[in-house]
Amino acid sequence: MPDKGFGMKVLQLTKKFPFPVKDGETVAIHAISKPLTGLGAQVCLLAMNTSKHPFRPEREGEWPAGLSHYREIRKVAVDNEIRLVDAFCNLFSTTSYHISRFYSRDYAEALAGWLREETFDIVHLETLYLASYIPVVRANSKARIVMRAHNVESEIWERIAAHLPFGPKRGYLRYLTAKLDTFERAMLGQYDLLVAITERDLDTFHCMGFNGRGLALPVGFEWKPCPPPAESDRSAFSIGFIGSLDWAPNLEGLQWFLKEVWPKVRFALPELTLEVAGRNMPEWLLAARIPGVCAIGEAPDAQAFMCGHQVMLAPLLSGGGIRVKILEGMALGKVVLSTSMGLEGIPARDREHVLVADDPDQFVEQLRFAFHNQKELSEIGVRAQALVAADFGMHTLANRLLEVYRDILLL
Repeated sequence: MPDKGFGMKVLQLTKKFPFPVKDGETVAIHAISKPLTGLGAQVCLLAMNTSKHPFRPEREGEWPAGLSHYREIRKVAVDNEIRLVDAFCNLFSTTSYHISRFYSRDYAEALAGWLREETFDIVHLETLYLASYIPVVRANSKARIVMRAHNVESEIWERIAAHLPFGPKRGYLRYLTAKLDTFERAMLGQYDLLVAITERDLDTFHCMGFNGRGLALPVGFEWKPCPPPAESDRSAFSIGFIGSLDWAPNLEGLQWFLKEVWPKVRFALPELTLEVAGRNMPEWLLAARIPGVCAIGEAPDAQAFMCGHQVMLAPLLSGGGIRVKILEGMALGKVVLSTSMGLEGIPARDREHVLVADDPDQFVEQLRFAFHNQKELSEIGVRAQALVAADFGMHTLANRLLEVYRDILLL
């Protein structure tokens, strides 16, 4: 057995190439792989390079400096585009369309080949969407299989469907969700370790039938305060939204906020502005002419974007796991305004660490409070950063995971 992390060999599987480190998923991947390496483990990466989130290095075989902690990196091109023909044909299949989009024969062959070349102690899968490769691992390796469940995936899609109006789209999404739920439950007996992002998610997996070794481990962070604003920015007050807009809960929440909440905010606080940033921003949003709203597309520097606003907005109506962008904002000392659902898994209290609102009038009231109480707002940001430092330290959490890795290798 390795002493601490030294000598332990981990192969991390991801459904997207984890660079640049911008969205919640890539932050979560980075927050495990980097500190595990710092603790002495040898971490390798087999990443899908998908058509939806392509990574194109300047020179093939050269990797970004931000991924230098990996001992070795391999990537496989995977076409995961959503196609209407495939979605329709899935109506007549027992497989989950959510899962089948991420199954690639090329990726399976690359995984099998690497496992035959080299002996790994742990094969660490990031998200349920990689569970279909477990038979490949079992057939080619004696490594322990660790599933890191970023969310209870079927729960996310059930919540999204519940917010849709009655009609064919809602019925079809519920049909797909039922198949995803069946797959998610069937996989629960296949893991040597299930790592959930929150205690709530782990309890949900137990209710779904999981009875193996489980660990609740949130996403870890390194934190640093935002630089003080430039003198020219001190008088401006604005709110910001940032998030991947190809993730359905982000887009759903933003659309709801713009339609149901923002007109009331503009009436109460006409001087307030909202800046919206995010990857894969839909064309309708870029072209929209909403008073007081500026949609900029993908922000070149996510942390600089967050630091540039007094309040960060997270109006989530569905989702699961833990919202990395909320924690990332808190780690910077920013005040986050979110729904109760958005704050699931984060032990933050209203007006102590964050601002909480669940309907349009509450959002207006919280923004009115923020606008007129900027000293208190600053104090909330300080307490938010202290909470992240105490409960979500990257290296502390990785050390906990490493200890459980060692335990399952003794079985």
